[in-house]
Amino acid sequence: MEIEAVLVRLLDSVILIDHLNDIPEATEFMLSLEPRETAISVITRAEILIGFDDDSIQRIASLLEQYELLIIDKAAADKAAELRRAYGWKLPDAFQAALAINNQIKLSTRNTKDFDPARHPFVEIPYKL
Repeated sequence: MEIEAVLVRLLDSVILIDHLNDIPEATEFMLSLEPRETAISVITRAEILIGFDDDSIQRIASLLEQYELLIIDKAAADKAAELRRAYGWKLPDAFQAALAINNQIKLSTRNTKDFDPARHPFVEIPYKL
């Protein structure tokens, strides 16, 4: 009987972009993760896939497939609207935060401008550049 993994974190697009751009700190962080405990959002999936040509899409999609995919539902949309009103975040950032909060997981990002971990306990900053 296989034990189902519990999600721990949501990867923000910037972490994956850093990894794909061969930033050593990002790659080290990515290699330390348990993929079954890690999620990406539909926003992150789209943002990552936008940046690649048709020849690379399959390789990149394979990387993304190892993570749980969190979708935007009514609860996430409502929470994102609340967070956007409260903090003035861009809608994609508000959705990322809403998904992390609603799923009670960490948002792994290096966007400290919008996501100060001292102010937002759901945020983790795994490395700084």
